[in-house]
Amino acid sequence: MPAADPAQIWIRIQDALRQDVADATYELWLAPLRAAGYEGDVLRVEAPGAIRGWVADRFADTLDRAAVAVLGPNARIEIAGDGEQRAVTGRSRGGRGSCEPPATPLPPGAVREELNPRFTFEQFILGDGNRFAHAAALTVSELPTQTYNPLFLYGPPGVGKTHLLHSIGNYVRAFGGGPTVRCTTAEAFTNAFLGALHGGDVDRFKERFRGVDVLLIDDVQFLQSKARTEEEFFHTFNALHDAGSQLVLTSDRLPGDLAALEDRLRERFESGLVADIQPPDLATRMTVLRKRVHHDGVEIEDDALRVIAERIDTNMRALEGALIRIVAYHSLTGRAIDAELAREVLAGLYPGARGPRRASVPSVDRIQDATCEQFGISRDELLSAGRSQRLVWPRQVAMYLAREHTSSSLPAIGQAFGGRNHTTVLHACRRAAQRLAADPDASAVVRTLSERIHADRLD
Repeated sequence: MPAADPAQIWIRIQDALRQDVADATYELWLAPLRAAGYEGDVLRVEAPGAIRGWVADRFADTLDRAAVAVLGPNARIEIAGDGEQRAVTGRSRGGRGSCEPPATPLPPGAVREELNPRFTFEQFILGDGNRFAHAAALTVSELPTQTYNPLFLYGPPGVGKTHLLHSIGNYVRAFGGGPTVRCTTAEAFTNAFLGALHGGDVDRFKERFRGVDVLLIDDVQFLQSKARTEEEFFHTFNALHDAGSQLVLTSDRLPGDLAALEDRLRERFESGLVADIQPPDLATRMTVLRKRVHHDGVEIEDDALRVIAERIDTNMRALEGALIRIVAYHSLTGRAIDAELAREVLAGLYPGARGPRRASVPSVDRIQDATCEQFGISRDELLSAGRSQRLVWPRQVAMYLAREHTSSSLPAIGQAFGGRNHTTVLHACRRAAQRLAADPDASAVVRTLSERIHADRLD
């Protein structure tokens, strides 16, 4: 009977898996699996011995979500290999929630709101770049609404914002005495709100958000330029704040740098504590890698871990991604994981890198110097209040490049340009962007300037 054919069922589950994971992840870890049998609600699949344990540990809930989506709520998957069977089921293991959407569709107005149980304060790796944000998050967890409300965590991707957000939710649920906690992303909030609008169920949507004790919203920068969603979130924020509920928000930039967001919403975000998280230093990256390999039971020489930590200094996800690639290469080739293997694998992943990377962004000072050289003006002229076109355009270009190529906030850039405010910087950036879009000659000049800045940085 076709419905009971394991191969056909597995093809359908594979389609669901491809929707749930990145292409590279699927090809590396899930494509080698083969259907071996189907009985009741259990699909048995075979995995090569070299990757079986890793797949079972890392993709338990991914496989189960796909099985549930295809076969129904009681479905699960078992992995067979070397004559053994190992159940892979997130339900039996306690689950691995996240702010990512589940595989099953949600009705209009519903909100995806899962907490990842692995993201706790105990599992968070402390370093100089995240100590303040960690302390603030822990304080909010212990005393919701009594300390920092809202708490706004910001930093570049992959530095631990989502981990801290979920840690707060998990702590409050475990030790808070029963308050309601809701966690979602700004993107999921937007999609759910639009679904509620189209489905005529806005009142129910509002009830779900405005009746909680702790609201956790990830990646609020995605609210920008979504007028109706901004309006709804503004009223939700006010309703919760007035009712004494705790709000925690994360973003990849400061509230003041969310230029496309309404002023009144930015002001709400700035009304509590704003805490930044910086990229991890070398010691923190080494600690993260050691903890990861210990958790996964993989034997790796410390010299190999150091190669990874020195080569990848941007974020935790890139760090763990590089580790996974090296472990996969070891599993498929049988080579020992040493410094030589790490260098070889990472050379393919980052072909331009040679040893520890230099600072990932140029400085504002360097951009100002390069701009002055390009346009033949002095630094004093660039920073002056002069309004001639000879000076205005280079100044706009320098501010634009500072915003595009550094991690400095708009207020910080303004200070570097003679104490100007962030509104002036934002206006300059917009004018520069408009001219670059309409003037090919100006675009060519700025492109050359950008290349010079980055070339100088790598010298």
